[in-house]
Amino acid sequence: MRRREGRTGPQLNWSRQDLEQRLLFNGGRYTRVNGLLSGLIGIVLAVAFYAVLATTPLAKTAIGQIFLERGPTQHAVVVLFFWSLAILVFKRTKLGLQRRALDVKVLPDEAGFVISPSTVDQVLKRIHELAADPRSFMLLNRVEVALSNLRNLGRVGDVEELLRAQASQDESQVETSYALIQGFVWAIPVLGFIGTVLGLSQAIGSFTAVLGTGEDVSAITGALGKVTAGLATAFDTTLVALVAALIVQLLMVMTKKSEEEFLDESMEYGIRNIVGRLRLESLGEEA
Repeated sequence: MRRREGRTGPQLNWSRQDLEQRLLFNGGRYTRVNGLLSGLIGIVLAVAFYAVLATTPLAKTAIGQIFLERGPTQHAVVVLFFWSLAILVFKRTKLGLQRRALDVKVLPDEAGFVISPSTVDQVLKRIHELAADPRSFMLLNRVEVALSNLRNLGRVGDVEELLRAQASQDESQVETSYALIQGFVWAIPVLGFIGTVLGLSQAIGSFTAVLGTGEDVSAITGALGKVTAGLATAFDTTLVALVAALIVQLLMVMTKKSEEEFLDESMEYGIRNIVGRLRLESLGEEA
């Protein structure tokens, strides 16, 4: 096993395996996403989306008209939608990398091996052999913090409390990593309502102008086209925004559920492999 690690390097290497790092951007810690990178990707996807609509027969369809002829708020909704999708895709890939730590065996394969103040350095050394930067992996960082303080703790329960404190901190970091996309879920419907107000304003203004012309019925009928265009803008912008926000919200809930499951599995890993293998009875004598 050690020979294999020596030839191929550590089993986990965040700087090489993290997708954001591989794209030459500063990767967010754990499952946090680099906002600049995801934003650039979102803009590129939005431009590509509009390029496809504008250069294909879709431009003359109802779908093409909804996205191409309903004003700037529609464009902003599309950008935020693709930005949100980019964030969720990155979070999924980063979560997959974090999950690899669950397969790492931080304890030697020796039968009956237990963790004690005399063997903790051996375990810490093994962690650094398996991962190039353990602090970049939520589970390994949690284990390393607990074991690094082992000599200052007198009871197994103290180690468990420390693991739970780290778990609480990790949960807080996961929660704050959704702040940007939660803001988008709020902003997308608001943009839709703004488009609705603009569309209604356009329709009312056009209708007022039609009534004030005093022309014959045929001229008024032709001018009513501007009124219906304003109404179309009002309803279409709201429809697209609500659908986009619904899709992003559902995908975010599924992604967040996966992260919460990972947090539970990490806590179970710590209890089973660290707390369950601790032996601190001799700590008072060694001290």
